[in-house]
Amino acid sequence: MALMITDECINCDVCEPECPNDAISMGELYYEIDPLRCTECVGHFDTPQCVEICPVACIPVNPAHVESHETLWQKFERLHREREAAQPSSA
Repeated sequence: MALMITDECINCDVCEPECPNDAISMGELYYEIDPLRCTECVGHFDTPQCVEICPVACIPVNPAHVESHETLWQKFERLHREREAAQPSSA
């Protein structure tokens, strides 16, 4: 299940730097979560860091992107491989 940020967001800027997958970015009016990058912090933390730090509790599960823990883990692995492939090799 990817997460989403509702229109209750106050644009406090605390969630974006907490996301280990760079899934959070500023949208037109408030922050948004890219469901293709959100793993709910699976592979990084026990709980979603954006939810933990959000002062207005505006980050629920996105009902349009319901995913199992296994699917979230597979997404984490894919993102991790992509990140490694994008880094220049040190020779």
